Amino acid sequence: MKISVTFRTGEGENWQKVYAEERILKLKRYLDMPAEAHIILSTEKFRSFAEINLSANGLNVNAKEEAKDMHLAIDSCIEKIEKQLKKQKEKTREHKPASIRHAEEKLNKGEEDATFSKIVESRRIVLKSMAVDEALMEIEESKTKFIIYRDSSSENVSLIYRRDDGNYALIEEHS
Repeated sequence: MKISVTFRTGEGENWQKVYAEERILKLKRYLDMPAEAHIILSTEKFRSFAEINLSANGLNVNAKEEAKDMHLAIDSCIEKIEKQLKKQKEKTREHKPASIRHAEEKLNKGEEDATFSKIVESRRIVLKSMAVDEALMEIEESKTKFIIYRDSSSENVSLIYRRDDGNYALIEEHS
């Protein structure tokens, strides 16, 4: 967070600058993106003024406070900024981005047209290198419905599956 402190009336004391910077850094947890804070401190007779302008990626938050003590003025400003940031964060949490809303609408329309299947299981396999005859023998021995293998002659991925009529179908990769 980039912080700049300005003293309007005369030279401010160093503790005021350090205190204001420490307090503003606590607001960092409410900001997702880099921010820039400009703190303006001034005193007139027995009154202390603190003004904070915080900007971060299009978000501008301002607070101005007057108190008898500079500590109180800075703390009150920080509290105001914190409330505004909490409110803004809550708004963004409640509202979904337009892209998500449109995707949900499309999904809901698609559900009316057809039912979607879900992937319920996923497996990784190591492809064995074999000939078509070997693949047919293996599928007959194991009584599975299909086998995926790498054709030893062409090195392409192939799939043989048992059809409902008892015959076999071969699907080959072309590269």
